[in-house]
Amino acid sequence: MVKKPEQLSKKLGLTFTDPQLLVMALTHRSFSSKNNERLEFLGDSILGFVIAQKLYDRFPDASEGTLSRLRASLVNESSLAELARKHQLGDYLFLGSGELKSGGFRRDSILSDALEAIMGALFKDQGIVVCQQWIETLFTEKLDSLSANSGQKDPKTQLQELMQAKKLDLPEYNLISMSGLSHEQTFTVNCTISLVEETTVGAGITRKKAEQAAAEQMLLLLNKANP
Repeated sequence: MVKKPEQLSKKLGLTFTDPQLLVMALTHRSFSSKNNERLEFLGDSILGFVIAQKLYDRFPDASEGTLSRLRASLVNESSLAELARKHQLGDYLFLGSGELKSGGFRRDSILSDALEAIMGALFKDQGIVVCQQWIETLFTEKLDSLSANSGQKDPKTQLQELMQAKKLDLPEYNLISMSGLSHEQTFTVNCTISLVEETTVGAGITRKKAEQAAAEQMLLLLNKANP
């Protein structure tokens, strides 16, 4: 059974003048034609602006590229879904029967879209100042954990650019295994490059994360070989 939106509102520390805006923010397109897609579009833009401004003020010496990477590390689908899970957002979503059966309330894309839709709903209900304050509070821990080095490129990108600079073939990633239940799977991937004979292995809850882990291990291997 879907929990009541007003319970979520209280949990998030919000009070909506128009509670129907929150209901719409929690409504997936599989449930109704009146859904959260437009609010998600609005919230996505607001979130990008708020985080960009916060990073601009927090890292006065950071370059545009570093700021962009820092922002991307905060507002990506995985990061937003993590925040949504922290507040059990999936328990409040209105989903069609197909999405319910397939575990849509656990899916990163659905959770992250709903969180952005709540931001859009709050903006429409109470304006940019209240919305900005809530977003900043929501991201307090993530912002506090950042450093300028957090803006470094992800391991796959670093490894790819290294190989391109040497005019060599790009890294290859192969899926070795998948284990666990459908909603709690672990992916294991290996990484091979033409620079070394060794193969590195990485694991993660998604194939993408497993590839990142394998790429990170390859970079460590290369650093040891060429200190």
